[in-house]
Amino acid sequence: MSCIKAMPVLIIVNHFSSYGGGCYPMTYQKVIVYLIICLASLALLAEEPVRTGEEVITVKSPEAIQSVQKLPYFVGISTATTGARSLSMNMVIIPPGGQAEAHYHDGFESAVYLIQGLVETCYGEGLKKCTINEAGDFIFIPPNVPHRPRNLSETEKAIAIVSRNDPNEQESVVPYTLPK
Repeated sequence: MSCIKAMPVLIIVNHFSSYGGGCYPMTYQKVIVYLIICLASLALLAEEPVRTGEEVITVKSPEAIQSVQKLPYFVGISTATTGARSLSMNMVIIPPGGQAEAHYHDGFESAVYLIQGLVETCYGEGLKKCTINEAGDFIFIPPNVPHRPRNLSETEKAIAIVSRNDPNEQESVVPYTLPK
């Protein structure tokens, strides 16, 4: 058993022993709840693959999170999900008529494959340059280039796969403020 797997049990033991050797302040219900939480934690940790660098890891369809860019984001491959050291690959959805917050990726390149939709990406200083992409297009965004993708459809969502040489994914996203 690893130290991480033993940690919940140690917390319980420490909690009981911190009250002068007895567990009087704890009700039986609390003890049962703590034990259930610990057992569930151990079960979850046991299912986690051992990441030796020699295993193929599958990430099942994750739930959407709200990205720094203010879009529904599905984290697929990253340090957190697979132990990746040099890249991430995720899915982003731009709702009908929606757009991301203007941003850039500090020191990291982005590659985008547009699966569905028609998206205008304004980019560069002041977001003055724009390009329109459609399903099937591959898009490259150099590091530190401010950009803001916008779904041109008012009725259908745009879906893209985003890959970046940043394994921590959202940590290098920096909001971009338009110059006045």
